Amino acid sequence: MFSKGEYVIYGNAGVCEIIDISTLDMHGAPKDKLYYILKPVNQNESKVFTPVDNTKVVIRKLISKEDIEALIGDIPNIQELLVKDEKLREQTYKDCIRSCQCRNLLSLIKTIYYRKEERQHQGKKLSAMDEKYFKLAQDNLNIEFSISLKLPLDEIEDYIINKVQSS
Repeated sequence: MFSKGEYVIYGNAGVCEIIDISTLDMHGAPKDKLYYILKPVNQNESKVFTPVDNTKVVIRKLISKEDIEALIGDIPNIQELLVKDEKLREQTYKDCIRSCQCRNLLSLIKTIYYRKEERQHQGKKLSAMDEKYFKLAQDNLNIEFSISLKLPLDEIEDYIINKVQSS
C-alpha cells in the first residue's frame, strides 16, 4: 500500500500525488472500501479515484534515482521496437505507453527518433501519430525523472543527454 503524499505512476494519468486514502462518500460507492485519491501532476484541476486493491490499472512507485542512472547508462543498449506490420504500429505504441515502464518508454522514443531521421533522409515528414506518441512517451518519462531526481522539468532532457555523452 502507498502512503498519503507519495508520488506514483497511475496508468494513463501518469505521475500522480496521493492526496488522500479514504472511503468515498459518493452514491454507489461501497462504504467499506478504501480508495486512493490521486492528483495528476500535469492536470491541476483533476482528481482520480481508484480502489486501493485495484489490479486493472498499473499503479507503481516512481523509479528511484539509482534506477534512473542505471537506465540512462543502458540507453545505448535499449532496443528499438520491432513493428512487423504497419497496421499494428499504433497498437504497439499504445502498449508501450500503457505498460508505464520507463525502459519501454525509452524504447518507443528511440524507435520514433530513428524513424524520424530515416524519413527526413527520404525527404518525408514524421506522421502525426508518431509525433503524438513521441511527445506522450517523452512527457511521461520527463515528468517521472523530474520528480525522482528533484530537478526542474525543463532540465531533464539536457540531464539525460549529458549523462549519455559522458558514459
